[in-house]
Amino acid sequence: MSRSLRRRGSAVLLALALVVLAACSGRGTEGSTGGYVSASRFVTSVPVEDRTDAPVLEGEDLEGKSISSADFAGKTLVVNVWGSWCPPCRKEAPVLEEVAQQYADRGVQFLGLNVRDQTAAARAFEERIGTTYPSIVDSDGRQQLGFADSLPSQAIPTTWVIDAKGRVAARVIDPELRASTLSGVLDDVLASTS
Repeated sequence: MSRSLRRRGSAVLLALALVVLAACSGRGTEGSTGGYVSASRFVTSVPVEDRTDAPVLEGEDLEGKSISSADFAGKTLVVNVWGSWCPPCRKEAPVLEEVAQQYADRGVQFLGLNVRDQTAAARAFEERIGTTYPSIVDSDGRQQLGFADSLPSQAIPTTWVIDAKGRVAARVIDPELRASTLSGVLDDVLASTS
């Protein structure tokens, strides 16, 4: 191999290494904490006429019992992808629980999708937060893939709202999710299907 090719190859490898190191350190990336690079904030709402059927999510919960999103048919369903290792997930968990409690009597059910986590760590996390809704263990991300044709997951955490007719109505990606944001999305979805 010629000297100039080796130099170019070395330069390319050095450039790639710098990009990877910058991404891992979070420097220069808005919303980064603890080496975790978070997504930008945005809400995507789907007009009623454009909504598609949500995937059926099923698997085992954190206690090893079978669970399915079909168990909540007829309810508005809030599905949240989370992991106990994820800094934004730790921040938003109390917000999700607060909104779950506020909307429980309005036909809204929350369901978590726990990813890349140890079961013991996930259970300890939920106990610390006081989470009252179930989570499906989605270690390999297969449940998330069900949203690929509607509103795919682009980050962890991601939250979807499925309307009472079982259609994907909205997706929220916000590393600093506020109760007011999620409540506003839920109010819009509930109004659109009443």
